[in-house]
Order: sequence, then structure tokens, then C-alpha cells
Amino acid sequence: MSHHVEALIEAREQTLARVRELLIRGLKVQRDPDELDPDTPLFGTGLGLDSVDAVELVVAVESAFKLKMPARALGPAAMRTINTLVDFILEHGTHDRAA
Repeated sequence: MSHHVEALIEAREQTLARVRELLIRGLKVQRDPDELDPDTPLFGTGLGLDSVDAVELVVAVESAFKLKMPARALGPAAMRTINTLVDFILEHGTHDRAA
């Protein structure tokens, strides 16, 4: 495997771990990190987050990853699942900072 691919995989794993930690510590999701499947929906039948949680999650993500989440178009789509949030962060954020 090339060094570039390994670096991308490592960045994704680190970002996923940080997002899981934000959900557990910041939003008080009562699960262990390994129980949070990346394809789990954040709202509705998934983790069951509500609109207040959405605001808290946006603030936490913006602070942790030094990015601005758009209110329209990309914002809601980026927060569909844990994976879509990780994808958004990797594309738009600074994921090399310590949590």
C-alpha cells in the first residue's frame, strides 16, 4: 500500500475517532465508541439526535476541526450519518490537530 493511501486511511480513522468522541462526550450519546457504526444515521431512528443536538454538534465540529459548516445545502447532507460528517470534515476541515 502506498504511503499516500496509508496517510488517507490514518486521517479517516483519526477523524472518525474524534467524531465518535464528540458524540459521546459532547452530546452524551450513551454508547461505546466501537458501538457507533459509521453508517449510523445521526437523527431519527439512528442515534436519535434532535434539533438542539444538531446545533451542539455543529458548534463542536466547527471548534474541533476549525471549519465552518454551511447552514444550507451541504450542512444537512453532511450530518446525515457519522460517515457523511467524517467525509465533510476531511474535505473541509483541519483534521491534523489534537482533540
